[in-house]
Amino acid sequence: MDAQRSAAPVVREDRLHYTPYPGSVRLARRRAARLVTEWGHGSIADDVALTVSELAGNALLHGCLPGRYFRVHLMLTTSALRIEVTDPRGERQPRQREVADGEMYGRGLLIVDHLAARWGVIPHTVGKTVWAELPLG
Repeated sequence: MDAQRSAAPVVREDRLHYTPYPGSVRLARRRAARLVTEWGHGSIADDVALTVSELAGNALLHGCLPGRYFRVHLMLTTSALRIEVTDPRGERQPRQREVADGEMYGRGLLIVDHLAARWGVIPHTVGKTVWAELPLG
């Protein structure tokens, strides 16, 4: 267990690799919302879907390489739902930025920051994991 992960035990989890295509973000978002609802936390399903969509979209746009998958890992604990999205490009670290009113992109991490109790990045030898924890209830 890494130092950034909650000490609460994992009750349920799901992990799936996705191909680096735009349709994969939609599939990851729908799967996450369905699983969270099945796990008894439908009240946060929309927030989970939006967070997965933003993190997976960032992985697709900024972190994927041809022929390399990105992974979405959901972990339900007694106090939070942790979302981890891992991609192969560790040299491209996510960062929040100022966005002008007319810009169409660049708000993903602002949305994640608003929805999540906390979020961060775990660098790996190859790649990185961007994670967010949404509180239950």
